[in-house]
Amino acid sequence: MENLKKKILDLLKEDARRSSELISTMLDVPELEIKQAINELEQDNVIVKYATVVNWSKVSDEKVTALIEVQITPERGRGFEGIAERIYLYPEVKSVYLMSGAYDLLVEVEGQSLKEVASFVSNRLSPIDAVLSTKTFFILKKYKQDGIIFDEHEGDQRLMISP
Repeated sequence: MENLKKKILDLLKEDARRSSELISTMLDVPELEIKQAINELEQDNVIVKYATVVNWSKVSDEKVTALIEVQITPERGRGFEGIAERIYLYPEVKSVYLMSGAYDLLVEVEGQSLKEVASFVSNRLSPIDAVLSTKTFFILKKYKQDGIIFDEHEGDQRLMISP
């Protein structure tokens, strides 16, 4: 990938609201060239979506998020792909990752309550024939996501000691 496109991606990843004009100034490249590069990145499906990171703990409509470790038996000829596709098509599922280690898939699920997420695991995920086991972890608090720190931490409150 061109060096310019990589720099543009880094800047947009940091803040997707940056305008082509601002990026042009930051990189000292003509704005038309920036617009063309962004358009190519969108056309090539490198930039898939512009999204907002929300700190749900600051909103009254708080959601419950769980990470589920799933052990599966791969399908003959398709491996993990078919099962992963079947799982990621559920609307509750936010992310699915193929993992190395003790389990095969890591599934991120979002719901309105612990009961709703538990119901998804027991009624939809676990009954899939290829699923051997699941292990669910509920996220209690997010401190940092996508490089963004949620809690505004106070400065050092210790008293200064001098000899």
